[in-house]
Amino acid sequence: MKLTLAQATLEKRYKRFLADVILDNGDQTTIHCANTGAMTGCATPGNTVLYSVSENKKRKYPYSWELSITEQQHIICVNTIRANQLVEEALNNGIINEFEHFSALRREVKYGNENSKADFYLRDENETETYIEVKSVTLFEHEQGYFPDAKTLRGQKHLRELIEIVEQGKRAVLLFAVLHSAINNVKAAAHIDPIYADLLSQAKAKGVEVFAYKAEFSIKKHDVDIQLTTPIPVSFIDYKLAKK
Repeated sequence: MKLTLAQATLEKRYKRFLADVILDNGDQTTIHCANTGAMTGCATPGNTVLYSVSENKKRKYPYSWELSITEQQHIICVNTIRANQLVEEALNNGIINEFEHFSALRREVKYGNENSKADFYLRDENETETYIEVKSVTLFEHEQGYFPDAKTLRGQKHLRELIEIVEQGKRAVLLFAVLHSAINNVKAAAHIDPIYADLLSQAKAKGVEVFAYKAEFSIKKHDVDIQLTTPIPVSFIDYKLAKK
């Protein structure tokens, strides 16, 4: 994914969807933030912000926050919309080895008893059906990547739905799109959402496939290239042992 971005300095994020920044010319402005999560470690005042500019004249805030660069020079894609775009690009380019031979791809496909929509639905030449949920990972604490960064009832629901898909004899996948340059391992954030962590262990035990792919960032002045390139480990609590 290639983007053309401008640079600013973060003053503060507020009201979930807004952030105030200082532009390179010294002016202050407000930009849109598409990330509804806690953004822990991704929105520290003084961080460098890379933002895109919309040509839609009807937008109240034409600038959109895309990347953060921290004091430690960690690069983080904070625009959660990009996760699905990056996964689709990787699928179509054959980057994600677990899905090399699909013949059809659809987005936002309804499934499950809780009225969910799978981010991607794949079908291969053998008519195998695969439902994929994508989650963006940006929380980095104590040299470890975590998901989620806040309690997620929606994420809990998706895990229950994926378990149901497996019980129907179909393929169910949770794919973590790791959008933080320092993260090299992912695990459930049991300290933030213990129910999600427990459901993830259940899902794994019951046959839901869980993968993580890390993004690679290339920044040359205003030109930014982001690609999902590298599979990284996902750590689990053994559900059977945890229940003893």
